[in-house]
Amino acid sequence: METLKDLVRGVKVDSQAAVLLTSAACGVGALLMVMRTVSEHQTVNDKIQRARSRRTENLQRAEQEVLRYKQSHPSCDSGAILSLSLSELTKQLREGSLCPEDVFYSYMQKALAVHKELNCCTEILLESFDQLRTIGSNKDGLLYGVPISIKDNVSYKNYDCTCGIIMNLSQPAKKDSVIVEVLKKQGAIPFTKTNLPQALLNYDCSNPIFGQTVNPCNPQKTSGGSSGGEGALIGGGGSILGIGSDIGGSIRIPASFCGICGFKPTAGRLSSQGIVPIYRGQKCVLSSPGPMARDVDSLALCMQALLCDHMFSLDPTVPPLPFNLQTYQSSKPLRIGYFEHDGYTQPPPSMVRGLREVKALLEQAGHTVVPYEPLRVSQAVNELILKGVFADGAATMLQKLKGGPLDPCLKPQIVLYSIPNWLKRILVFLLTPFSTRVPPILSALCGVSSPAEVWKQHAAVEDYISDTIAHWRKRNIDVLLCPMIGPAFNFLYCGKLTCLSSLTMIYNLLNFPAGAVPVSTVTAQDEEDLKHLKGLYQDTWEKMHKEAVSGAEGLPVAVQCVALPWQDELCLRFMKEVEQLVKHKKN
Repeated sequence: METLKDLVRGVKVDSQAAVLLTSAACGVGALLMVMRTVSEHQTVNDKIQRARSRRTENLQRAEQEVLRYKQSHPSCDSGAILSLSLSELTKQLREGSLCPEDVFYSYMQKALAVHKELNCCTEILLESFDQLRTIGSNKDGLLYGVPISIKDNVSYKNYDCTCGIIMNLSQPAKKDSVIVEVLKKQGAIPFTKTNLPQALLNYDCSNPIFGQTVNPCNPQKTSGGSSGGEGALIGGGGSILGIGSDIGGSIRIPASFCGICGFKPTAGRLSSQGIVPIYRGQKCVLSSPGPMARDVDSLALCMQALLCDHMFSLDPTVPPLPFNLQTYQSSKPLRIGYFEHDGYTQPPPSMVRGLREVKALLEQAGHTVVPYEPLRVSQAVNELILKGVFADGAATMLQKLKGGPLDPCLKPQIVLYSIPNWLKRILVFLLTPFSTRVPPILSALCGVSSPAEVWKQHAAVEDYISDTIAHWRKRNIDVLLCPMIGPAFNFLYCGKLTCLSSLTMIYNLLNFPAGAVPVSTVTAQDEEDLKHLKGLYQDTWEKMHKEAVSGAEGLPVAVQCVALPWQDELCLRFMKEVEQLVKHKKN
């Protein structure tokens, strides 16, 4: 009996010890997890701080170089240089009436000043000072001596393409992108990289590494995105020509917000080698690099410079189609399709007024403007665009953001993407009686379920493109005049209003060239009319849209010009026509 008692007592002791050991193990495990989290957090903070410190050092070195040059060249007339258009600048550089050094340091000085106001640059490319010393070897280049800015995701050797995410820090490019190589061959000097939103797929311009870029026309507004650093720098006068990228309006939207011109070419017309996306492999909605500048002639000159034998040699996947100057310079009357909303997004009164004014000017100039109705936009947005870009249910994008802080501008999107698919499907069922637009979006964000579904989705995209081209031909139009997203938004609304990208992203889906041209500014009457705008759906998104664009008096108003695939020169010619008619009206 005593033996049994001893045994029981031993078991009790062993049980208590086991509980204590288990508790201790759990405590140690929890402590290790906390320590690991703290360590990872510290590592992330260290990476961000290194990137910011590197930028600060580069900015300071650039300032010292500018000061040194200005002191030794007091006759350099920066004001006169900065006032020149790109065509005037290149002409004077070729003739020798301007020297590349005066131009370079004038723009470097202005870029540094603009950056202090707008927070638009992520890096100063210090190699540009070395390139300047040997620029004489490229005197025959179409962009000889022209300083040029490039978006953060355009590869430049030994510099990060961060895309605004932590995991891309300290991963410098091993070589220049093809576009940078060609620009250098044409005599251009890439001198700074510019800011973008975290993970690119957003039309604001803020990330946890470099912060928020603000609008050059009103610092209480965003510059737009994702090429928002370019929009701000060029709009502020700190760059005469820039390279952005566009997968849903990322060139056109910041151009619209900042009052400059931006052009998204047909995908494949320019090389995308070395243009870093947030993730690769998505083929439904195509991204394209393209130029941004103060006027359309600058966009055309940039395209002409890039579409050369050097590009076709470096990237044989690019069709060897030189720039067709004859098409760009044509004065043949155009037959123009026209619409004021796409049935999915209702632009604000200022943007519609801008469209109507341009329509009237085109008709007065002898062009024919006819109504055009975009095909099945709601279906295209949900079943083709969203389901194409997020075919994996946004898993890859979420993976890219792991381990780092989430920027407030992106948070509303990530909250939506992070909902488990089973819950998304339940929400679709529950919300369908009450909402027209939310359930289809949630359903699309579930992605596709099998390879067969992927093929089916790709086939649907092909059918949509074919149907749209047939519809275009039936209307017998050359080009399309349509709304742009704008005017510039208040902060933290872009991530809540991704639905508005129907106005721009549809042309990435279709792979049609498209560009934005500023035509007016917001008036007091536009602001008054905005208060009474009802919209198409009268849902929460339309209420937020009104809030997003409020307080915009004096800000730029843009229109969008579109052409069929590979008719990039015709699209630019149409943009130039709009620009010239508006300019003549003002004069």
